[in-house]
Amino acid sequence: MKQAIPKLEAFVEFTGGLARFCVLALVVLVATNVILRYLFSIGPVSMQELEWHLISPIALFGLAYAMKHKADVRVDFVYERFGPLGKGWIDLASAVLTFLVALVIVYLSIPYVMQAYDILEGSPDPGGLPYRYLLKIFLPLGFALLMVQAIANLLQAVIQIKDAKVAS
Repeated sequence: MKQAIPKLEAFVEFTGGLARFCVLALVVLVATNVILRYLFSIGPVSMQELEWHLISPIALFGLAYAMKHKADVRVDFVYERFGPLGKGWIDLASAVLTFLVALVIVYLSIPYVMQAYDILEGSPDPGGLPYRYLLKIFLPLGFALLMVQAIANLLQAVIQIKDAKVAS
C-alpha cells in the first residue's frame, strides 16, 4: 500500500506539469493575441478559441494536482481540533466521497464526449478550431485523474488510521 502512493502521486504530479505548461502557453497566447489585436488590428478566431481550449486541461488536470498539494478547500479550523485518528477518518471519508463524485462525473461525461466525437464536433464560428471533441475529452480524463489522487489520499488515510491506532 505504501509503495502505491508515490506511484499514483507521481502520475498526478506529471499531469500537473502538463497543466503548468498549458498555463505558460496560455500566457504567451493571450499576450500574442493582445499584441496582434492592438498593434496590427488582427484578431484570429482560432487563436481566441485556443485560449479557452487551454483552460480546460489547466482546470481539469489542476483539480487533482491541487488536491495532491493540499491546496483544496477544507475547513481547517474544525479539522485542526481533531487528533491523528479523527483526521484520518475525515481524510478517509473525504477521499471516498471525492472518488465517488469523480466516478459519477466520468460516467456521465463519456456519452457527452462520444456524442461530440460521433459528429466530429468543431467550432460553429468561421475560422474556429475543428475537433472540439478533443477538448471535451478532458472532462472524463480530468475527473479520472481526480479519482487517482482520491485513491492515493484514501491509502494515506488508511495508513494514518492504522498508525494512530497503534500509537494509542
